[in-house]
Amino acid sequence: MTIMTDPPRDDGFRLGKLISDTRYRSITFQVITLVLLVLGIGYLISNLLANLADLGQDLSYDFLAAPSGYDINQQPIPYDSQSTHLRATIVGALNTLIVAFLACVTATVLGVIAGVLRLSKNWIISKLMAVYVEAFRNIPVLIWIIIIFTVVANVFPQPRDFRGEEATASPLFGVIAATNRGVYVPRPYFTNGFGLTDEEALSQGATDADAFELAATQGALLDWLVILAVLAGSFFAARAILNWANRTQEATGKRPATFWPTLAVWIVPITLVCWFMGLSWEVPELRGFNFQGGILMRGSLIALWLALSIYTGAFIAENVRAGILAISKGQTEAAAALGLRPRRIMNLVVLPQALRVIIPPLISQYLNITKNSSLAIAVGYMDLTATLGGITLNQTGRAIESILLLMLFYLTISLLISFFMNIYNNSVRLKER
Repeated sequence: MTIMTDPPRDDGFRLGKLISDTRYRSITFQVITLVLLVLGIGYLISNLLANLADLGQDLSYDFLAAPSGYDINQQPIPYDSQSTHLRATIVGALNTLIVAFLACVTATVLGVIAGVLRLSKNWIISKLMAVYVEAFRNIPVLIWIIIIFTVVANVFPQPRDFRGEEATASPLFGVIAATNRGVYVPRPYFTNGFGLTDEEALSQGATDADAFELAATQGALLDWLVILAVLAGSFFAARAILNWANRTQEATGKRPATFWPTLAVWIVPITLVCWFMGLSWEVPELRGFNFQGGILMRGSLIALWLALSIYTGAFIAENVRAGILAISKGQTEAAAALGLRPRRIMNLVVLPQALRVIIPPLISQYLNITKNSSLAIAVGYMDLTATLGGITLNQTGRAIESILLLMLFYLTISLLISFFMNIYNNSVRLKER
């Protein structure tokens, strides 16, 4: 027998319901926590300003406009000791972004290969990958940075070994020279780009070396922004072709060929743009006691790049292995029953489903790479921590301002990585009806 009871009557809102009623209790606690947090941060800021006032100081970023007075060994953009602290900060930030990007790409490739090979049925290969994972992820990354830097500085040949008929070393492919001072690679530039020539810059009012340098830098930046825009357009065009093929397959049961159209939208636009802008290459040449021209990737950059890649790649390998093992064996058996080869099963069946497990921890590894790049100062690589958080801080005495900028940079980069990777994670996750 069912007993019917009247629902409780709502006798209106009372102040006591903020604690007793479960509908309001969680909101109450959150508001109280937020108020306490704001009060705490306000107290710390007021205490900071009061202490600075007692010392006769205030928060100011005017020091960024003063000459830096120090050199930076790795320069992605033109820089000298007479440039401002702001430009030194930009150079350090670019150095951080460069090594973080290179390490993320290389670590992903190493991690995917090692993770897949660790599940290989070949005993030797699987054990070698297990040794790699256990050895590299259980030794601090700082030790690997120092080891690789020592190897680069002592094993690579000197520039004089490339000279003359009795040369003991030769450039790789005739254009890449690996020396104990760094690796010299060809530098791309555009002869018909958007950068201003000296005559054009002079006609627009440039009167000193800094003005000419600024005009050239802005033009080079605009050139590469055009290249990135073309590549972004090719990416969206390739996705449109893929979506069209999926819709056609769902409607007719037959999937149209997409390889050649996709290849065309990637190659044709960028080739035409590079031809129109006059893409050329500056090849490094041995002149005097060292190589001149091209791009110099110093030993400190090489050491940091490789150390972060192989160290983080070991963690990514475990993420990949876990993602593959999370897929039911029935998926593999069903694909094999259809006649697919093991490699096709891995590429078409296992890995696409494993991405849903791999991507979330992969985001954390990318964040770790970006933050671990601050160890660059151990081998003399001038990243943002070494410039803004090191020399600039010591020269100007503006510790609070420098640290705040440093924190803001790493926070912004971390949030951007999380934002874009979460977008990709949402695109590959399982869509429920």
